[in-house]
Amino acid sequence: MKKTIKDIDLANKKIIMRVDFNVPLKDGKITDDTRIKAALPTIQYILNQPGTSLILMSHLGRPKGQVKPELSLRPAAVRLRELLGKEVKMLNDCIGEEVKKACSEMKAGDVILLENLRFHEDEDTKDDEKRKVFAKKLAELADIYVNDAFGTAHREHASTATIAKFKEIAVSGFLMEKEIKYFEKLINNPDKPFTAILGGAKVSDKIGVITNLLKIADTIIIGGGMAYTFYKALNKNIGNSLFTQEDLPVSEKVLKEAKEKNVKLILPVDNVITDANIKELFSDPTLIEKANIKTVDDDIPDNWSGVDIGPKTIETINGILENSKTVLWNGPMGIFEIEKFANGTIEVAKTLAKIDATTVIGGGDSVAAVNKFNLADKMSHVSTGGGASLEYVEGKILPGVALLNDK
Repeated sequence: MKKTIKDIDLANKKIIMRVDFNVPLKDGKITDDTRIKAALPTIQYILNQPGTSLILMSHLGRPKGQVKPELSLRPAAVRLRELLGKEVKMLNDCIGEEVKKACSEMKAGDVILLENLRFHEDEDTKDDEKRKVFAKKLAELADIYVNDAFGTAHREHASTATIAKFKEIAVSGFLMEKEIKYFEKLINNPDKPFTAILGGAKVSDKIGVITNLLKIADTIIIGGGMAYTFYKALNKNIGNSLFTQEDLPVSEKVLKEAKEKNVKLILPVDNVITDANIKELFSDPTLIEKANIKTVDDDIPDNWSGVDIGPKTIETINGILENSKTVLWNGPMGIFEIEKFANGTIEVAKTLAKIDATTVIGGGDSVAAVNKFNLADKMSHVSTGGGASLEYVEGKILPGVALLNDK
């Protein structure tokens, strides 16, 4: 396990902390402040220690080393100020003489937010030396480094990993600690039976996850667009459903390995299908009113597309989940963004909300779904990191975690 802020003495120290304030913006306004709120327990704990001051740093969007005013962290500073009920000083940069001066003059209780780290290309450059120089400048601003940004922990960027090489004390915040705790147990010692539910579009996006889960899960349920590639591997008709030719050998391999390892691989037994053009539906949702929609068992007719799991599949999944003790869910069961195709995803979320099991929602669209249906607080853990959570489940070492101090 990694040390956290509770394992060290923070009194009279200046702390620099990596947070994930990569929040969605519209017309300069934050549309979802979940990530800022998620960092509050760590921020408040640090500020409650005697004599501490706190420097926060984050990225926002992908400015690719250019200063883009529309990707400034100023809206995050304003929202954090409201949530904390105290002044948060927003700086114009994250390195340089002005930044050094402002940080050196901090008094106990002060909070500074640095400007978007990715306005500098050296934050996420592949050039190790340039990244080290940039990380060292950040490290010199404070006494202690804290990482509470799990969502970026799978990237070896200056502020997420390299900086830890320049700090004797580098520990996790509470959000990072919680993520590590749930995923470590999931990978190393899950309560059995362990069921994984995987959805989304492409099998290849999750092949590493599936491969590792075949070693530890009892049941893997496949839904969403990726199910139709498995259908194709079983020589079933999929009509116009989502399909990627290069994923076919991967699906065949997974089916074979699941059988060899005695892991139950569950595919939909019925599907909600439509004769509508899916791309056109996204650009003009009103077309749904003219579309034909029906439910079929197994094979999908020509010129129709699978868009959700059907009632028989939902019943099968619910039966499995009710007998599970650990569940990982990553990826929706259908096109949940369109109300008529959201039922499978809703029903899975509802079942997860009421079963007596450890339920881990592994980032991405699954998080969006449980938030949309107001069920996030009914889950054991909703991950803040899509890519990071997937890489953890793959069994990869996350640079932003690896470089923190061990207990």
